Amino acid sequence: MTTTSALDTLRALHRDGGLARHFDRVAPLLAALDRADLARAARLLARTDLADARAHHPGLPAVTVALTGAGTLDALRTALVAELARHGFLPEVRLTDYGSYVFELGDVASTPHTGSADVTVCVLDHTTVFDEVPLPFTAEDVADTLRRKLALWRALATGFTARTSGTLVLNTLPLPRNQQAQLLDLPSRAKLGAEWRRANAELLELSHAQETPGLVVLDVDPLLGDPLELADPRFDAYAGAHLSDAFLASYARELGHLVRAVTGRAKKVLAVDLDETLWGGVLGDDGVEGIEVAHGRRGEAFHRFQGVVRQLQSQGVLLAAVTKNDRDTVLAALRDHPDLRVREEHFVRVLAGWHPKPDSLRDLAAGLNLGGDSVVFADDNPAECAAVTAELPETTVVPLDGDPALHVTRLLADGWFTATAVTSEDRVRTRRYREEAARADFLSAAGSARDFLAGLGVTVRLAPATAAQIPRLAQLTLRTNQFNLTTERLSAEEVRARATGPGTGVLALTSGDRFGDNGVVGALFLRAEGRVLHLDNMLLSCRVFARGIEQACLAAVLERARAAGYAEVRGRYRPTAKNAKVADLYPHHGFDLLPRDGDGRRGRQGSAATEFAHRLDRLPEVPGHLVLDAAEDLVPAVDEPAAPADATALTT
Repeated sequence: MTTTSALDTLRALHRDGGLARHFDRVAPLLAALDRADLARAARLLARTDLADARAHHPGLPAVTVALTGAGTLDALRTALVAELARHGFLPEVRLTDYGSYVFELGDVASTPHTGSADVTVCVLDHTTVFDEVPLPFTAEDVADTLRRKLALWRALATGFTARTSGTLVLNTLPLPRNQQAQLLDLPSRAKLGAEWRRANAELLELSHAQETPGLVVLDVDPLLGDPLELADPRFDAYAGAHLSDAFLASYARELGHLVRAVTGRAKKVLAVDLDETLWGGVLGDDGVEGIEVAHGRRGEAFHRFQGVVRQLQSQGVLLAAVTKNDRDTVLAALRDHPDLRVREEHFVRVLAGWHPKPDSLRDLAAGLNLGGDSVVFADDNPAECAAVTAELPETTVVPLDGDPALHVTRLLADGWFTATAVTSEDRVRTRRYREEAARADFLSAAGSARDFLAGLGVTVRLAPATAAQIPRLAQLTLRTNQFNLTTERLSAEEVRARATGPGTGVLALTSGDRFGDNGVVGALFLRAEGRVLHLDNMLLSCRVFARGIEQACLAAVLERARAAGYAEVRGRYRPTAKNAKVADLYPHHGFDLLPRDGDGRRGRQGSAATEFAHRLDRLPEVPGHLVLDAAEDLVPAVDEPAAPADATALTT
């Protein structure tokens, strides 16, 4: 019998009201169906009076299954009725109240659904964990919640199996990508994955624990391979292709996110529309109290999206609002709405007005001293998305579906903010940029750049990198593009090797001023070669440009090099599309251009680099408007020591 004819027969029986009377014919008909038609047949059986079927066929084997869990299980009930009938059972599938699994398993005497069932299935899913983690969360938060949940599930399973004769079924927890993707750094994702797998392993071990003899734990990982087959058996056997094309395509997608992170191309700014994006409704029409934020038919979807946006922001993504709205009304909503999960202080900029959104995004990038390619723009309006795509092709546009339930998936689908690490600096990045806005206001009031710098109170600390600073310094090599003399990208392990290796050194630059502590904002990479000290790279965050910090650092390194007995200090500049502003850094501070070598290349480290040398005669001075604290041990020891020249102490 073909699947079509079998389904047609079932439909005819249903139309005639005969499925209950002829239930003894159902099993072979279901067995002939493919998966798609079995799903259609399941919907027919869901509308059949199975109590009537049991009355007509008392000899058919009956089975009672209770379904409980933390979510909606109607679809499981429908599918399970068909699957049990396909295997010849006359089923009764009881569905408990939504989210009642703790009560159902913990108080069997008062829960007839589960207490008398042959099989009780408690469906565990990721929400049973993530609904109880804080916002924002870390991998450690999830691990703590998992430990508490495992203790609960173990106690429930032990008590239930001791009090009933039926079988209890639990399952391992699938980890959705949308949850993992909210942790931006790869080590945190790895820790989350390890903790999640450890919890699943403990669940599976309960299946053969002495205290839970009636428990079965289903491993759902193999089920996840059904829609996306891990391997094609034929290609595996005959061509050695052990992974399917579909799986490899998904793997390649994830690799693309990773490569973008390790090559310094992770996005830095999430610019979001507000109406129908961050909340439901139109603020100008509905007012602060009328927008959909957390309640109602769509409010929960917007609430979840706000939580994801807040989660990203907590890990260093700069959050901006770009909206066509009255600014005062927007700020009132961000400050006053009781259920909103993102507040004014979480935004680095709020651009509310009536300008075209491409213009607002240009202003946003310029104000943050970032390129347009650092920005991801998310909007539900197709016309606005099209305008930004046309006018700002370098900006990434995420068109959000009209259904807010899909906002999270669409935002996280391409891992735009995936990072190799999230540092302590990242977690306060928004505050740093808001302090920078205060500096800009101070500059506007100062009247001149000289007055601005004199009143800013800049302090600079330059010292060998500590172990705790290594991840941040590696991140600077990945993320800094404008003030980056060679754009050499380094992992944390590579930075650590240079910081501790013989004849090399890494200097960390921290700064602050009257508005706050800027944290680690720069790095210098040094290498000794005889009596020549190589400045292999110098980096400075765009947040502290034009404050004389680079001059102070060069002055410190050159002075320490002369005192240590070096004959000269050499630095390289390798031009890129973004670092033209530092092309003249070395000449401006007394370095001379080295002649081309014998093969016509300028400098000694590759055709793309220009090399400069400072003879340590006339040293640049530390700018008078800042205070420099430079460690004594800034430079590696000279391989061929000579009598050091007299050195003038630096201002401290």
